[in-house]
Amino acid sequence: MTQGVELTQEELEGVVARAECLHDPAAVDAALDTLAQGLSGALADRRPLLLGVMTGAMVPLGRLLGRLHFPLEVDYIHATRYHKTTTGRELVWLARPQTPLRDRHVVLVDDILDEGHTFRGLLAACQEEGAASVHTAVLADKPNPGRVPGLEADFAGLTVPERYVFGVGMDYKGYLRNLNAIYAAPRDDED
Repeated sequence: MTQGVELTQEELEGVVARAECLHDPAAVDAALDTLAQGLSGALADRRPLLLGVMTGAMVPLGRLLGRLHFPLEVDYIHATRYHKTTTGRELVWLARPQTPLRDRHVVLVDDILDEGHTFRGLLAACQEEGAASVHTAVLADKPNPGRVPGLEADFAGLTVPERYVFGVGMDYKGYLRNLNAIYAAPRDDED
């Protein structure tokens, strides 16, 4: 998550103009339909608690909810990780769910699964809080050689390449989460 980079309107328009569209709005809608079908098949009778992983989950979760036609609750979770040392990662909580997780069927919903370090910490936290089960659903799965070994999303809508991607919740330097398609940043902007 990148925040606080000051970009002009012209710079942002230039990024979008030079970006490669990986998944157009129709593909994103189809992926959200697929996610909804998978979640419905697995959890429709369990009154799940969907936890949006902030901030990226805001857009895909909002678009997913209207496709789920069974009783559920929604809350959010917001944590980040940072390196205190070169060997460790620590999860830093910005907001814990207000809904108790004990004995609940929880679905962590996020925009993308990349390396998975924060996701792994969130999964462990939900399990420690006594969730009956914890599932993961992401709009985009980015297979990554640096991913936490064995970590895969239970439900994934689309696959994106090992590139800097944005749109549908994923940001470009804090901007462009609101785009209806998924783009790969121009190669000269990927750092």
